[in-house]
Amino acid sequence: MKYYNRIVEDEIKQKLKASGALLIKGPKSCGKTETAKQFAASILQVDQDEQVPVVMSINPRILLEGETPRLLDEWQEHPKLWNYVRHEVDDRKKRAQFILAGSANPEEEIKLHSGAGRFTIVEMQTMSWQEMGYSSGEVSLRSLLQGKYVAFSDNKLSLDEIIERMIRGGWPALLHASPDEAILLNRSYVDLLAEVDMSRVSQVKRDTQKVRSLLRSIARNIATLVDNTTYEKDIKAFENADLSRPTIIDYLNALTQLMIFEEQPAFNTHIRTSASLRKSPKRHFCDVSLAIAALKLDRQTLMNDLKYCGFLFESLVYHDLKMYARANDAEVYHYRDSTGLEVDAIVQQSGGAWAAFEVKLGIGLLDEAAGNLLKFNRLIDAEKQGKPASLNIITGSGLSFTRPDGVNVISLASLGK
Repeated sequence: MKYYNRIVEDEIKQKLKASGALLIKGPKSCGKTETAKQFAASILQVDQDEQVPVVMSINPRILLEGETPRLLDEWQEHPKLWNYVRHEVDDRKKRAQFILAGSANPEEEIKLHSGAGRFTIVEMQTMSWQEMGYSSGEVSLRSLLQGKYVAFSDNKLSLDEIIERMIRGGWPALLHASPDEAILLNRSYVDLLAEVDMSRVSQVKRDTQKVRSLLRSIARNIATLVDNTTYEKDIKAFENADLSRPTIIDYLNALTQLMIFEEQPAFNTHIRTSASLRKSPKRHFCDVSLAIAALKLDRQTLMNDLKYCGFLFESLVYHDLKMYARANDAEVYHYRDSTGLEVDAIVQQSGGAWAAFEVKLGIGLLDEAAGNLLKFNRLIDAEKQGKPASLNIITGSGLSFTRPDGVNVISLASLGK
């Protein structure tokens, strides 16, 4: 299978040079192993090699022998490997010795107390539109954070194409799959998540039906501000199931450990108004295709519900923005205040430069979105926060340009790192 270069490769190179061991984490099937192989001189398939359990009980350090960097793929199947790698790094006193790739986060206590100064961490996601060749990348996030002008371009893109790409998702193995094949495989992914992975990751038997109910509730509320009480009520109303808030929290923690579920934090800024800022996060799947699979939707049902498609598109944009942001040492937030004013995404670099984004699937609401951004801009206390480098609307159409009011309109098919 052809390997497609990933944006995260530059980060992998930098962090390998800086530490003895590198942890590459991300959801199952996002491409961690194939990317890690591009940097590894030797490989141990921890979950496939039948000798691993035997050697672990005799002399685990044998598993660490080999050309470096040595890749330990799916290392979390034997979590004690973390400590053996840590000690080996201490003994060797060399950099770029090990790459650990896995589909579950290490326990926080292990990660923080045993890995400090020895491990660096790289987070992988499913593929972005730029990586899959869906986007030209001619409008870079870097240029938007520098306040540069957006030249006019037209990358032809239809609603049908957007829906098909959301159904397929960013899974490397599905890059050339048909929509029908992708639907089947992504529904199988959700099935395995509910029936196997949720119990395996925490070593506690989970109720499969309740996991499915929670996944459907997350999918119905994707890209919105929602608390656990909403999930509880939603599940009771639509699924005829009883899932308590403590159980919901427990299940959400397991989904987070599997890197299936993530939160987009609120933007903490200074505004010139008495309005208070909302602190709740927006919630997303690691790939928008899983929301579609969890609800068992298809192309026609999505075409018939364009309002919901708008939420899916916003989640897709968040996914890609997050990847492009990481390449620019930045994070992605959202904004909402007590007056109801919202901004879908705020990208802020660690140095302070930032840009604001509204997301609209169609072009019919561009004036409203631009007005929203301009209103938000007027609220910012420039002396304390600094003004955004750019105000932007990301759309599903093919057109990219700068409006007379200075707001950029950017097709997702033009956006890149």
